[in-house]
Amino acid sequence: MTALDPGGPSLRERVRPGHGPGCLVVVEVGQAHDGSLGTAHAFVDAAAEVGADAVKFQTHLADAESTPEEPWRVPFSPQDERRIDYWRRMELTEAQWSGLHEHAHERGLAFLSSPFSTEAVDLLRRVGLDAWKVASGELTNVVLLDAVAAGGEPVLVSTGMSAWSEVDAALERAGRGGAVVAALQCTSAYPCPPELLGLNVLAELRARHRGPVGLSDHTGSVHAAVAAVALGAEVIEVHATLSRHAFGPDVSSSLTFEQLAGLVEGVRFLDTALAHPVDKEAVAEQLADLRRAFGRSVVARRPLPEGTVLRADDLACKKPAGGLPPSAVEHLLGRTLAHDVPRDHVLADADLLAATEGQP
Repeated sequence: MTALDPGGPSLRERVRPGHGPGCLVVVEVGQAHDGSLGTAHAFVDAAAEVGADAVKFQTHLADAESTPEEPWRVPFSPQDERRIDYWRRMELTEAQWSGLHEHAHERGLAFLSSPFSTEAVDLLRRVGLDAWKVASGELTNVVLLDAVAAGGEPVLVSTGMSAWSEVDAALERAGRGGAVVAALQCTSAYPCPPELLGLNVLAELRARHRGPVGLSDHTGSVHAAVAAVALGAEVIEVHATLSRHAFGPDVSSSLTFEQLAGLVEGVRFLDTALAHPVDKEAVAEQLADLRRAFGRSVVARRPLPEGTVLRADDLACKKPAGGLPPSAVEHLLGRTLAHDVPRDHVLADADLLAATEGQP
């Protein structure tokens, strides 16, 4: 696989040319359009309006990917007798895919799709797309991986169903054409509970994989994706729904576009924060005046006469800084005043007799 050049463009810049670095935010439509071309276009507009980077579909050609015997994972669709009937209803024509591709670009979005057959790969390559997505269930489909890798476009690979040996092999294979390959932690549960999210896998992917890493999220909340970006994810993919009352298998694991707007805002906030690391030493120097205003000096708690041997209840720590700091209190105890001092006098070494034997 090909690593990103540290001095070169980020994954976001490669998939969405002309835009800056940061995390690539992909809105996954999947099957939420339910076979309606108009609904598919509505998702494009909604994704653009919330400020996402890319809109992603799934390209199903039923007779190329399934047999009539394919079982339902969950028989959710009462209008489709068989699973293959459902896939057929999800199909769009090449001209319709071209229209969605054009619409996405008109709205400033990258256009992505997950193919589920080599025929779908061929169709999408004719249509044109900005990056591929390989679904978790296709990770061991070497024929599909080879077809996707052939053109050198960026490839996003979900790893939700596979062991490390399969993940490693798929990432290597997807990059054989010189493409940048992004490895996505994914949990194939809909919706995914937090205890199965596997945010720890981001670090493991980064240790094993030279390319970017990210999260394909099925939790149905904004929290996972925001956490992933804070942990360095360079791409997040989240399912979207136009309504919590919509029909479809992924609604429970999807975000509404109101949620997506907040998510994008949070991601951009983190992009800015992560791009500007803070040097604590430099900050302390820059805020010297503020440190003085908010800091404290050791002062006399009340008027103290010459010869007072200082005890803890003779001293107080008050603003501003500039005199002996609070950390000096323990070294002042037992010292003798060289002269009278008034209340709130900021103590200094000149106020004290030289230490003699037996004194601190």
